[in-house]
Amino acid sequence: NISNAHTEADVILASQSLLKKDYPQGYKYACNRPFTGFPPDLGFNDGLSAPQPDYVQGLAQSAFGPFPADEQLNGAILYKNDYDPITLPHLAGEWKGPLRLTGAKVQSAYDGACLVYSRNQALSYLGTPDPPGHAQVTTFTLDGTLLNQFAHYARPSSTDGRPEYHQYPINSTLLTNSYQEFKTGRKELRNAQDYAMGQSHQLRDQLRDHWREQQR
Repeated sequence: NISNAHTEADVILASQSLLKKDYPQGYKYACNRPFTGFPPDLGFNDGLSAPQPDYVQGLAQSAFGPFPADEQLNGAILYKNDYDPITLPHLAGEWKGPLRLTGAKVQSAYDGACLVYSRNQALSYLGTPDPPGHAQVTTFTLDGTLLNQFAHYARPSSTDGRPEYHQYPINSTLLTNSYQEFKTGRKELRNAQDYAMGQSHQLRDQLRDHWREQQR
């Protein structure tokens, strides 16, 4: 019962039922692992340690074949020296103990900025960048009571043109208010998972098609 969660570990254990798990082979998740493959000193992450979301979900690198994502795109793969690492994901999440969502929101903003950066690297390679303010990356935070979802995007700064990374709320659901509210939150989170998977596959297909055209 998620209403009985008192620590971060309790929240993680109790909230597993919220997430959809039956995804096809090649679409995977990782928990609480630092993004060792993400480049440092990009402006928004200068001097910061690598992001380490509690949850991230995306396609495995092998799903992008024959396109060599690790060679062609800066920040595409999440983990160095890893067998078939998650590549260009569109969803990440943070779990916290009760009443600790402020820190989780800050962490999810950082997670989201990194995923947006990677997506934009891929789109720049394709020559089809997202319009400024266009959001396709989602994060969520959960403290056992409140489930929040956020969308993330980048737009050029009005002063120097450098990318500025933004986070804005999509949904906020009080899971312990009623069983109906719990079901609503679960549906919204699973919809976000499905949407992120669709975006990952669409981007993967575009990259593979572009690569094949270049090799002709």
